[in-house]
Amino acid sequence: MKRKISLRGALDGFAQRRGISTRLLILFIVLFSVAVTLAPPTQHYFAQRAQISALQADVASNRAKLQEVRAELERWKDPAYVASEARQRLHFVLPGERQYIILGLTADKNSTTGTAAPVNQDFPIGVPWYSRVVSSITSVGIGTSAP
Repeated sequence: MKRKISLRGALDGFAQRRGISTRLLILFIVLFSVAVTLAPPTQHYFAQRAQISALQADVASNRAKLQEVRAELERWKDPAYVASEARQRLHFVLPGERQYIILGLTADKNSTTGTAAPVNQDFPIGVPWYSRVVSSITSVGIGTSAP
């Protein structure tokens, strides 16, 4: 003989075994369903809010950069600024002026103020370039006395 099982009867039996009322059990089920239903949209909402705030910060940064570039553009519209930049960057001189550029200042070659390691001149000949690179890396500092 088949026994008919109804939802209300199953809930009543479960509630009686647990010692809670049927209405409270139904309320828990409804609240759980609502929570499961609202969880993904809530997560998407907060993710989109974070993305919007990141984009707003990016827009603010870009606006600040735009203001800097506009200010620089305004400086370049000034003929005195253009002349000073031409003198400094391109070494331009006005008519009647003389410009002296000193090349190759002689420094004391025995000076040990440099921070770079001495270059090894004893590279193996007749081997591939990558072997010579490895040889030059491994031989840095070999044969030099410590200060």
